[in-house]
Amino acid sequence: MKFSSRIKPISYLKSHTAEIVRELSESREPLLITQNGEAKLVVMDVKSYEEQEETLALLKILALGNREIEQGKFRDAEDVFAELDEQ
Repeated sequence: MKFSSRIKPISYLKSHTAEIVRELSESREPLLITQNGEAKLVVMDVKSYEEQEETLALLKILALGNREIEQGKFRDAEDVFAELDEQ
């Protein structure tokens, strides 16, 4: 994630909160907040946050599936479809 011009000190967050909310809602780009020159937090709009959480959940499911395949815990699709056709 690149922040380049989206880095602001904590004092900016304190004094421009309404403006930041509006900008984040429109641009949907996160804002990196620094304190004493050190990155401390990321501020983002709710929609972007929810999308990120959904993406992480899907990635966790994929990782779990890959782990199960590596452990041999799977069945061939043909076998599954054949079993479904029998029912």
